[in-house]
Amino acid sequence: DEIEKAHPDIYNILLQVLDDGQLTDGLGRKVDFKNTLIIMTSNIGVRQLKEFGDGVGFATAARVQNQEENNKAVIEKALKRTFSPEFLNRIDDVIIFNSLSKENIHEIINILMKGVTKRLSNLGFSLELTDEAKDFIADKGYDVQFGARPLHRAIQKHLEDPLAEEILNMNVKQGDVLIAGLDKENGKLTFTL
Repeated sequence: DEIEKAHPDIYNILLQVLDDGQLTDGLGRKVDFKNTLIIMTSNIGVRQLKEFGDGVGFATAARVQNQEENNKAVIEKALKRTFSPEFLNRIDDVIIFNSLSKENIHEIINILMKGVTKRLSNLGFSLELTDEAKDFIADKGYDVQFGARPLHRAIQKHLEDPLAEEILNMNVKQGDVLIAGLDKENGKLTFTL
């Protein structure tokens, strides 16, 4: 994970693994890596891509293709500045992942909410989120640089914690359905029966 943050000695070890398909330790013992798939992740070039921006206009097929080619060129340039040619020449492929879309974030929210809804069903009631509530959580929990990692904290801070207080303050009965909506004026989620 984030290979660019590894100690420089790690690159020398990886050179041996990627070149010979084996690793020899200080005692002369060898570990076979011949049938091993090594995946390294990196955020190299992300800052440059953010600075490059999306531009203005419609997302035509030609424009999307051109954007992907530009992204790949920016990232390859950043990789060449960061890693030695010996290291890069031993890497078979560089796969660039696109940023998450609004729909992707909503899907992740739905997955994370399964645990919340399960806990609530154990208490005897259920919860539904309006699209506005999902958009609010997405805005609070998605960061271009960190991706969806902060989503879990946003759900806890903006949904679970206030929901727990509401449950204590409201007369929620077995079988009730709570609906989480957005109070735009106060910038927070509200819960109604």
